[in-house]
Amino acid sequence: MTVRTLSLANLEESSFYYFAYGSCMCPVDLKRSLGENTHHYVIGPATLPGYRLGFFRKSERRNCGVLDVVRDTHHSVEGVLYRLPERLSSLLDEREVGYSHELVSVQHSHRMYRNVRTYTVQEKLSQEIAPNDWYFSVVLRGAHTCGLPETYYWKLFDHMHHLQRRQTLQPLWKMA
Repeated sequence: MTVRTLSLANLEESSFYYFAYGSCMCPVDLKRSLGENTHHYVIGPATLPGYRLGFFRKSERRNCGVLDVVRDTHHSVEGVLYRLPERLSSLLDEREVGYSHELVSVQHSHRMYRNVRTYTVQEKLSQEIAPNDWYFSVVLRGAHTCGLPETYYWKLFDHMHHLQRRQTLQPLWKMA
């Protein structure tokens, strides 16, 4: 079955739009949870206005800080817009333990998509926690693979790097 045939089959199947901004931006990582190739579900880069990124959750499974989106009218978040088959909805929910659905509007290629599912952390921490190296790389791999703007990619890199440096230096500050 070719990618074009898969895409046509996807149009006939009940589906939902999903905005990913963290590790799920990477279709290879998303495949681990959903059990099938997800590249052909990618619509492309999208922008979520009125939110900013933050690492306000510690993932027990990954043992590090993981991304969340927080309402902030002065910012926007870049991510990946997917059109996923409804049959994958429960698997996505299982992956996003500690998060809840939120319906948002995102912009992709001069078009606004409404009622797009994204996930937000239910119990936010008061301070950000650094990602580990694995999470850091999978987020950047997804941003690069799906064509997020280069300026945003580097902004994301700088934010994660800053958090890791702060975490590394923190024990020295406590000793003083």
